[in-house]
Amino acid sequence: MSEPRPVAISTLGERLSVLRVCDAAPLASMRRSLERHGQLTPITLFVQGDQLEVLDGFKRVRAARALGWRELLACVEDVSAVEAKLRLRELHGGRGLTELEEAWLVRSLYREDGMSLPQIGIAFGRHKSWVWRRLMLAEALDPIVQGDVRLGVLAPRAAVAVSRLPRGNQQAASAVVVRRGLTVRQTDLLVEELLVERDPALREALLARRLEGPAPATPPGPRPSRAVRSEADWMSADVLRVRDLAGRLEARLYATPLDVLTPAAAELLRDALVRLVPVLRALERVIISAAHIEDVA
Repeated sequence: MSEPRPVAISTLGERLSVLRVCDAAPLASMRRSLERHGQLTPITLFVQGDQLEVLDGFKRVRAARALGWRELLACVEDVSAVEAKLRLRELHGGRGLTELEEAWLVRSLYREDGMSLPQIGIAFGRHKSWVWRRLMLAEALDPIVQGDVRLGVLAPRAAVAVSRLPRGNQQAASAVVVRRGLTVRQTDLLVEELLVERDPALREALLARRLEGPAPATPPGPRPSRAVRSEADWMSADVLRVRDLAGRLEARLYATPLDVLTPAAAELLRDALVRLVPVLRALERVIISAAHIEDVA
């Protein structure tokens, strides 16, 4: 790596920025830091063709540009484009890239640089099945939804949840998440609700209903990572947990009737199931009352 030297910000390329999430809060924090303390550490660059490209320091470059700075101290690494992308992952090993950023990086190495999935797996120290899942995430997610994430409008984990939906529903689901200001857990619940509905027309109608009404006062976008969970978050998490447990128990009871168990085990389980019935009935009554459900099929 070269010694730090002043570099004109206007000459810097940001091709690798498409592999990163732009989060407004850290960017604002970086801008305040530059205003108060100046540049504390140099940015890292590499050469691609005749262009100096940013490898590490995207927030510093953007914050400095917003402040009207003309130069930043920079070190230049002698690496290729592929090595720079792999270095990008190493540089963020402490905080870690998000799942979606890893997916973007895998797709870039696979589609643009011609690396095979086993080669990427070896470079990342991961099994090729992990690489395949990341590639499928980047390929399955609607480009407009990915743009929402890059702009910092949609949380990466919420986008991962949305990626489980058919492509035709992803933009509308993302719009619901952004407009309603849904948390990641609430997004999971929305996706589960949509996946249960098999009819595409009814799924679209459900999304349209979710978009109706005035937008919440809280501005949309990813929540701070250390934000305190709201009561709605806890209830959303409980709904998902109960649904998962109920589905698992139903499948097990169908697959393994009590009669095939030993008499002692069958007796204990039967007693536990009998005690569970009034609990579920009480929960059903509360759900009907809270959700104002007039008829339950």
